[in-house]
Amino acid sequence: MNEENGNKNGGDNGNSNQKGEANLTLTNRQGHPIYNNQNVRTVGDRGPTVLENYHFLEKMSHFDRERIPERVVHARGTGAHGYFEAYGTIGDEPASKYTRAKLFQEKGKQTPVFIRFSSVIHGGHSPETLRDPRGFAIKFYTEDGNWDLVGNNLKIFFIRDAIKFPDFIHSFKPDPVTNLQDPRRQFDFLSLTPEATHMITWLFSPWGIPATYRHMQGSGVNTYKMYNKAGEAVLVKYHFQPKQGVKNLTQEEANKIQATNFNHATQDLYEAIERGDFPEWEMCVQIMSDDEHAELDWDPLDDTKLWDEDKFPMLPVGRVVLNRNPSNFHNEVEQSAFGTGVLVDGVDFSDDKMLQGRTFSYSDTQRYRVGPNYLQLPINRPKTHVATNQRGGQMEYHVDGVEAGENPHVNYEPSSYDALREAKRPEGVVDHTPYVAGNVVRQTISRQNNFKQAGERYRSFEDWERDELIKNLVGGLSRCNKDIQDRMIGYFTEADADYGRRVAEGIRMAAETQEPAQTM
Repeated sequence: MNEENGNKNGGDNGNSNQKGEANLTLTNRQGHPIYNNQNVRTVGDRGPTVLENYHFLEKMSHFDRERIPERVVHARGTGAHGYFEAYGTIGDEPASKYTRAKLFQEKGKQTPVFIRFSSVIHGGHSPETLRDPRGFAIKFYTEDGNWDLVGNNLKIFFIRDAIKFPDFIHSFKPDPVTNLQDPRRQFDFLSLTPEATHMITWLFSPWGIPATYRHMQGSGVNTYKMYNKAGEAVLVKYHFQPKQGVKNLTQEEANKIQATNFNHATQDLYEAIERGDFPEWEMCVQIMSDDEHAELDWDPLDDTKLWDEDKFPMLPVGRVVLNRNPSNFHNEVEQSAFGTGVLVDGVDFSDDKMLQGRTFSYSDTQRYRVGPNYLQLPINRPKTHVATNQRGGQMEYHVDGVEAGENPHVNYEPSSYDALREAKRPEGVVDHTPYVAGNVVRQTISRQNNFKQAGERYRSFEDWERDELIKNLVGGLSRCNKDIQDRMIGYFTEADADYGRRVAEGIRMAAETQEPAQTM
């Protein structure tokens, strides 16, 4: 720091500034100048302190509260600003064929974005080398309001029904007694969740530890819809392919990095943007018609499945570039809030059970974590007109729309006064009205096919990736009870005979050199 910018211990620190520099006078939150920030108010120089230590009490009470509740999942993360630039087409077709979302329509059209990258399970200051899916959440500040696309680096997930999500997370979080993560808990849950076999095959391979945030893919994971001006819809999956290439770490490589730097991914992203090496991803979609697709041996709404790229190719729609670091980490990264229900006209939900469960959970947790007015914060606020009849709540600091001329006396609709009115749908634009019929039940989808794609993924790995996968699985499973081991070996064998055989042999060899597994 330059001492000419201020004198901490005395000197002229007033409002005048001959050089026209910024006013560096220290004040409290009420705007009162602080003339002594080194000493509390006391009776004599030795004390005791007095109750009317207003500056100290305000300073300390704010310090006590300067952290908001940590995210239950995705607590460890970082982020950056940038833009999305549309190609104006989806594959070889005009974007308007599939969607009326305005950000896709014109070639070269740029939309501001903010992306937050994260790990899933671990806490806010955990090492960024831990084996974990990585969050890839992107907020598009479109002219029709915000669109949040909240996904992961891996294109699938562990479970297909949102009611199982708290249990899945609990099994991967630390033991509530020991506060230690325990593979016996993790594999106990996974061994009773066969649909997780595909995701396990990804996670315990090198793909489970991306080298950096710049060198990992992004995916919306869930199945969404796009619909056009006529209200005609297609099913869609969103993907982001890094122009920097994909790089992952073996466990040994991750251990070496973690020994010296547990912030390596945050540091890498920040420094790359600072030096002008702006990360870039190509955004692609996969599209299929909006029906059940009985010809497939899996359900297109199942988020444990990949869509075959030969049948449903990746169609480029634009590119995402990150070119500006946050100016304040807490305000822009920690308080950034995403939700899968934050959609714009031309984009819609599918019947994906995980997506519909996430749509409640994400926005609900933001209201708990940041507060009911989290959307008034600059990082979350749309960059377009906002006018609601919502009032009050913790930390409200302005009333939506009043500064733009809304009648402040009327916070309801309809009203005969000059107040807010419903928007008028543009002429010729038709609602998307999906047809739904059936009995209300609690049932698993009929086309589960839990192991086929896991086997295909295993066979697609290079030899060193398969070796790493087996080593990592054996490292955790060798600590588990035999019944858990047997169930997991059964799943891997269903996926691929060699897969199951190698895991079984690894567990057997590990048992010869270590103590027997203990029951919790």
